[in-house]
Parts: sequence; C-alpha cells; structure tokens
Amino acid sequence: MKSANSANGVRLIVLIALSAALALGSFWLVEVMQRQTEDSLPARARTEPDFYVEKFNFVRMGKTGEARYNLTGTEMKHYPQDDSYQIQNPVMHSYSMDKPPMVSRSLRATITNNSSEVHMYDNVHINRPASATSRHFQLKTSYLLLLPDDDVMKTPKPVEITIGESVLTGAGMFANNASGEFRLSSNVKGQYQPPNITR
Repeated sequence: MKSANSANGVRLIVLIALSAALALGSFWLVEVMQRQTEDSLPARARTEPDFYVEKFNFVRMGKTGEARYNLTGTEMKHYPQDDSYQIQNPVMHSYSMDKPPMVSRSLRATITNNSSEVHMYDNVHINRPASATSRHFQLKTSYLLLLPDDDVMKTPKPVEITIGESVLTGAGMFANNASGEFRLSSNVKGQYQPPNITR
C-alpha cells in the first residue's frame, strides 16, 4: 500500500513539474513572438514637439562673428521628426553693414533646413527705415521665404512694395539684397514717385 501511494505521489509531482514547464514554455514563446512582432513593425513617427520656449530671443551669427539676424517671438516649438521650429508672432531684425536693420513680422513662422530658411506666414510685413543711402522700404504679403545667409527673400504670392512714395504690386517676387537683383513674375503694376531732391 505504501509503495502504491509513493508511486502516485511521484507521478503527481512529475505531472505538476511537466505542467509548470509547459506553462513557462508557453509564456516564453508568447514573449518571443511579441518581441519579434514589435521589431518587425515600423516605428511610430513622433508628431509632438520635444520642447518649447516662450518669449525667446534667438541670435544667428555670421562667419566673421557679427550678428546676421535676431529673431524673437511669443512661443517657439521644436519638432524632432524634421528638425523644424514653429514660431508664433515672430519678429526678425536683419542686419546690414550699409543699411538700417530690416524688420520682418508675421503671425507665424517655420524655421527649417538647419535654421537657414525662415518661412513667414499670414500678414507678413517688412519695414526698413530711410537712411542717407536708401529710401524707406515696406513690403506686405501673405507668405515670404527668407534666406538670411544668402540675403535673399522670395514668394510666389502677391506682394505690395512701397519704396519712398512709389508703390509696386505683383506676384512671384525674388529679391537678392546682396546683388541688387529684383524681379516680379506676373500682374506687375506700379506708381512711381521720384524722390524729393533738395539742393
């Protein structure tokens, strides 16, 4: 009788051990399959900003150490998936050796391509006061791409440009302040007022 009970006890222990091993093996198999599935799926693209700054002042320096431009705004967010910056109420001061600073404003802006491209959107307004060598300059449009390192600005949208008392309108503008190149592609209209010359 004792040997029968011992045999039953041994069988029970072996059965429990096999059941536990099977359960552990099944758990391990599920974990391995889940990991392989996760590894084979494409990583989810991050769409949220990784940081933001309020009331900032950013200064970009030139190769020789002088300030090329400074940019302020009420809020700036950085998006890591394309390394871009979204800015609310941007104001940009562009500096030149022989002319007063040009001030560019809009409701929002995006900075891309390693901070070399500034896209300004909605109620874009550029202003440069008159100086001894240049007349007062104003530009209004709905979108403008600024390339501060190349001293270039362009837009496919309609623009209104005021230089002194003269007004020029059109669409598809390209302006290179460094070389003096300027063109409008279409719908060009102008009202020229010669500057007042006092002797």
